[in-house]
Amino acid sequence: MKKVFVTGATGLLGTNTVIKLLQYDYSVTALVRKKSSWLGEKSEHLRLIEGGLFSDISEYLQDMDAVIHIAAETGQDLLNYKDYKKTNYDATAHLFAQATKAEVKKFLFVSTANTLGYGISADRGNEQAPQLYPFTRSYYAKSKLEAENYLLQQGRKTNVIIVNPTFMIGAYDHKPSSGKIILWAWKKKVVFYPKGAKNFVHAEDAAEGIIKAVEQGKGGEKYLLASENLTYKEFFRKINTITGQNPVMIPIPDSVLVMLGVIGDGLRKLKIKTGLSSANMKALRIDNFYSNKKSVEELGIRYQSIDKAIKDAIRFFERKQF
Repeated sequence: MKKVFVTGATGLLGTNTVIKLLQYDYSVTALVRKKSSWLGEKSEHLRLIEGGLFSDISEYLQDMDAVIHIAAETGQDLLNYKDYKKTNYDATAHLFAQATKAEVKKFLFVSTANTLGYGISADRGNEQAPQLYPFTRSYYAKSKLEAENYLLQQGRKTNVIIVNPTFMIGAYDHKPSSGKIILWAWKKKVVFYPKGAKNFVHAEDAAEGIIKAVEQGKGGEKYLLASENLTYKEFFRKINTITGQNPVMIPIPDSVLVMLGVIGDGLRKLKIKTGLSSANMKALRIDNFYSNKKSVEELGIRYQSIDKAIKDAIRFFERKQF
């Protein structure tokens, strides 16, 4: 039985990943802040360790086949780059140093598609495309790219594999995080939508991609975990169809998003936390499309429909009474 150490095990992607690892007969040791945060079933092959990303976990890394590092600071409202760098870069370097010292064979780093250049429907972004604005101005994406570059520059004793998931939808989004986009449209009589587009992926498929990357991925390589490229209007229409609702759909003028971005920039200068910024509002106005060709051909991933991801997310939200 292969042994893996996982961080970020209680989030959307982490929970789905640990559940799949157990289904595939892995022995999992997971670092969590609180054991009570684990939403999955108990298993004799799952060991929960309470601690932080800067804890000394060297004793738990002995005889591990791989480390899967999912934990990250993903919020969009933090004001300083150092707030992202501490979690997304410094903690990653700390964990990697411990993994290397313990002679762990593989270190899988979960990054984001936004460290790679996006494209349009006819020319989608891929693993070789350089990062583009507005994500070059995103502290989150910048910190993830810095961590990627650091890991790829390290020695070869521990193989580094990077996965770059797009926007994830699915069950176990208990905060919720990315699932807020469903709550934006679900049970609403009027739905306002930006004119841009993005790539969506089922969280289960992203978890599957992580496991396949550990098993089949090549050291020093990146793998986009991406499924359907959809406009926001198309995505919200899927929610409407699945839930049997028929709200009024109103596009948000680009000028309004530009104005909100400027307001957000001003609030940030006043040290007021907000998810508004010119970069974030620009992200809502572009076609943020990606290709999954490499992950399909090299990892053999079969992506599920986003309709299935939406249904799974809504069922979870219904159980949690969101």
